[in-house]
Amino acid sequence: QVQLVESGGGLVQPGGSLRLSCAASARSTSSYFMGWFRQAPGKEREFVAAISSSISSTYYADSVKGRFTISRDNAKNLVSLQMNSLKSEDTAVYYCAVGKRPYYINYNVASEYGSWGQGTQVAVSS
Repeated sequence: QVQLVESGGGLVQPGGSLRLSCAASARSTSSYFMGWFRQAPGKEREFVAAISSSISSTYYADSVKGRFTISRDNAKNLVSLQMNSLKSEDTAVYYCAVGKRPYYINYNVASEYGSWGQGTQVAVSS
């Protein structure tokens, strides 16, 4: 079972930037999709971004497209989420996750992911 640990959350003003990181341990995630989801208070967990195992494909929710960038370093078993032009509506707990089977999954569906991190809080406020 892979373990995931997120870091990099915090408080930022609107228009600011944050970079989230997710470190995987126990086994390699290089053959698996990696994704980021978020959950705001009182709302369901929602898809944010995903990246394929080959790094050739990235996918984003419409709400973050053009502002967020997902990347991964398979050699380091690390996935990152660069968040720019942050808005108050980006406030949430952000979770990284690894696909529950190798290669392709329905990347925007939470149940397609097998392991989750504990989450990191992102607060966007002036």
